[in-house]
Formats: sequence, C-alpha cells, structure tokens
Amino acid sequence: MARKSSVCAEAYLCTPHKQTRRLTPSGRKRTLSGWKLISISRYDEADAEASGRPAGSVMTVAFQLEGQEFVALNGGAHFQFNRAISFVVNCETQEEIDYFWEKLSAGGEKGRCGWIHRDRFGVTWQVVPSALDAMLSGKDPEKSKRVMKAMLKMEKIDVETLKEAYEGK
Repeated sequence: MARKSSVCAEAYLCTPHKQTRRLTPSGRKRTLSGWKLISISRYDEADAEASGRPAGSVMTVAFQLEGQEFVALNGGAHFQFNRAISFVVNCETQEEIDYFWEKLSAGGEKGRCGWIHRDRFGVTWQVVPSALDAMLSGKDPEKSKRVMKAMLKMEKIDVETLKEAYEGK
C-alpha cells in the first residue's frame, strides 16, 4: 500500500517500510514509514524558560516526504491542529479508500464527502479516489453535477456509486 499518493497517510499510520521517528503534538515518539529525517532541534535553557517546555526536549523536527520538506514544532498540548490544514489521500481502489478511511477515522470524527474532520490526533483528512478530480472537472457539466450530488450523500466515498453517477446509471 505504499503507493506514491498514499505515502503520507501510510507514514502517519505507522506502517512498516523505511522507519524513522517523529514527534506527535504531545511529544510522544512514533515509528513512521516513508519519511526522511532532516534535523532535530532541542529547547535550550533560554528557549525552555520562554516557552515553558523542558530544556533538552525536542523543539522542531524537520523531515522530507516525497521531496517536500516539513517542519513539526513541539509547542506543547496548548497548540492544537485545526481544519485550516488538511491532507488528501488519493486512492486507486475502493479497498484503499476503505483501509485509509477506517485507520484514519478510528478514534476521530467522520464527515461527509470523504472528510475525516479529526483523527485521533486532531488532524483533518479527505480520503478520495484519484479519479474524483477528473469526474468533477470534466467537459460534461451534467456528469460532474451527478457525481457531486452522489458524493454529497456519502461519508466514506463509494467509487462504484460515483462511477455510476458519472455514467448516468
């Protein structure tokens, strides 16, 4: 399941491949796959006093995922995730949608149209078929409308139902 479009979610779900460490927002370490660790910085005495975090604890972790660099800040429990940042998991099959939907929504809050409003860590995801963009932005607006109408009735995306809507069945 470690396809290019699902590496982010696979890494987040801690599935085995190349294993690296990352800090969750609460400072706990988790084993991840598909990530390249770039650097780790720690709070020194002055930073610790200003931030309220313990001296020597991890302040930032820089990592790379599919060539894109990210920096995670361990600011403490008072810094929470919100819906302004979300991740999209593009899936090739219904089996992949089912897998990521169940794993990412476990302990979280499910929404409509493939959205997981909050996973167990407070991160927002959308689990969708890779073909969705083409169906919604195709040359035939009637097909796109049917797909959108069908999708608006769903929580977890059902690929076959979207295909049937696209084809007018």
